[in-house]
Amino acid sequence: MTRKKITVVGAGNVGATTAQIAAGRNLGDIVLLDIVKGLAEGKALDISQAGGVYAFEGRVTGTMDWQAAADSDIVIITSGMPRKPGMSRDDLVAKNTEIVKSVSRNIAHYCPDAFVIVVCNPLDAMVYTAAKVTGFTPSRVMGMAGALDAARYAYFIADELGVGTADVRAVLMGGHGDDMVPLPRYTSVAGIPLLEWIDREALDRIVDRTRKGGIEIVNLLGYSAYYAPAAGAVRMAEAILRDSKAVMSCCAWCDAEYGIDGAFVGVPVVLGAGGVERVIELDLNDQEKSALAESASHVRELVAQVEIILADS
Repeated sequence: MTRKKITVVGAGNVGATTAQIAAGRNLGDIVLLDIVKGLAEGKALDISQAGGVYAFEGRVTGTMDWQAAADSDIVIITSGMPRKPGMSRDDLVAKNTEIVKSVSRNIAHYCPDAFVIVVCNPLDAMVYTAAKVTGFTPSRVMGMAGALDAARYAYFIADELGVGTADVRAVLMGGHGDDMVPLPRYTSVAGIPLLEWIDREALDRIVDRTRKGGIEIVNLLGYSAYYAPAAGAVRMAEAILRDSKAVMSCCAWCDAEYGIDGAFVGVPVVLGAGGVERVIELDLNDQEKSALAESASHVRELVAQVEIILADS
């Protein structure tokens, strides 16, 4: 049986960690691609040598040449300007739109049947960019943010309650930013509703920390997180390649769901061999609907900026 092929675009912290985790999960052959001479080659060699300690079956190749990515099953876009202290995700829109546009053109040419997972910020707008430039059907283009945001939300809940993170089933929606929408009503711990575990003051503190989870790490490190984003991207890739029908939050196309009427935004979905196979529609209350509509409106504002950039280029 032919091994699957994953191309990771960008060999920085997020990209290299994504390649390492994907290799360790035995998801197939990994191509790590970067425009900086020697960067992808060196990190791929280092990851490959780790296979002598923790064996994995796939081959890890570092390259500057898109030809090596040809016919990939999945392409994960991590390339782009990272966030620094004092920057919002939105501050990255102009530079990263140009980067994602260039990458997406290569994906369309070399990997016309691939699924695309976007990691770079501003996430929702970059997913839109990738979908528009590749011309792929929306079910094949998605963003990692929901998986990351829900994971942060779950960790903060577990830490507050003193329970295992694996027991927390966190549900979160909206754009990848300060107006994301954690949903305590749909979040549970070992099947027990979260609201039976926690008081409102503690919950509000957790929600606020989740929304600011990215900048908390940026302020500590001086650069963006990479372990958790990489893990989120690989989990999505694995769900597609292994057709696991995994239920998780991610940035996906909503055509009519939740009244959004045409936008990429964070929602719970089913991921399988068809990519985003279904958007799960939850019965939101008025407050939740309002928060999601506000978050989606912010996404549309960023997409409007993207449209101007793409029209001028």
